[in-house]
Amino acid sequence: MKHAERQDTAAHGRKRLTALVSLLGATLFWAGNYVVGAAAVHSIDPLSLVFLRWAIALVPLLLIAQLVERPSWRAVLAAWPWLLALSVFGLLGYNLLLYFALEHTDAFNASLINAFNPALITLAAAVFLRERLTPLAVAGVVMALAGVLIVISGGDLGRLAAAGFGTGEILMVGAVVVWTAYTVIGRLAPKIPPITATAVQAAVAVALLAPVHLASGGLAVPTAGSALASLLFIAIFPSVLSYVLWNRALTVLPAGGAGVFLNLITVFTAVLTMLAGQLHTAAQFVGGAIVVGGVMVANASAFRRRRQAGA
Repeated sequence: MKHAERQDTAAHGRKRLTALVSLLGATLFWAGNYVVGAAAVHSIDPLSLVFLRWAIALVPLLLIAQLVERPSWRAVLAAWPWLLALSVFGLLGYNLLLYFALEHTDAFNASLINAFNPALITLAAAVFLRERLTPLAVAGVVMALAGVLIVISGGDLGRLAAAGFGTGEILMVGAVVVWTAYTVIGRLAPKIPPITATAVQAAVAVALLAPVHLASGGLAVPTAGSALASLLFIAIFPSVLSYVLWNRALTVLPAGGAGVFLNLITVFTAVLTMLAGQLHTAAQFVGGAIVVGGVMVANASAFRRRRQAGA
């Protein structure tokens, strides 16, 4: 009996380890989207990049969805208004704003502003979903916002008041707002297997962008080796593998515990950009730490509830 219990414990431990490695891989690839995307937008315009990204990712996403989730496609297609809205806000809106932002600001700055997203989602959930907003959550949102302002201003709030926001920072704030809307809509939408939902949203994104490219004179397909490599990385790793790894981890770990790992996107982006030789300022590190701290404070009560539920 004890031998069987030890085997079960060991098997559970291996599953948790695999889940943790999966989360690390997913967040590393999403961080790579910032770093590689910042390089890609110099040779591929954002519209073409988003279209080609999801066009290439579409087939493997559909295959994985069918093999792993085996969805009822009739039920999935019945939710088409929700999937259309999710595609417009998430796969199109967020990524277009992100890549346009990366034409004007660096990858680390963009990831630091994006780190404010969970705090804004907490606020939006209180307003639109009537979720309870505690004083601690309010303090966390304010703290995270202060961190974002430090990042955007370079540590000089007076300069920000005089000169205003930069183009890249405004676009990145817009991306955060759009992703918040995507998250709120996702919580209201019918429950659809996640990889299946991503695959259908990718199909919608491709269908919506195709006429735009036809009207504008055709698609700008990259021919240079570096640009093509960047496109393939973005289409395969953050677009397909990150979603597969993330959802695989969620079969073992609770969503709340996995959500903490999203903060690693900023950490990995910092490491990758430093390895590429990019220098960062003290304001970026201080502001980023305040943003992440604010997110943790804003979600502290949720983390406590999840730990108690899992105890």
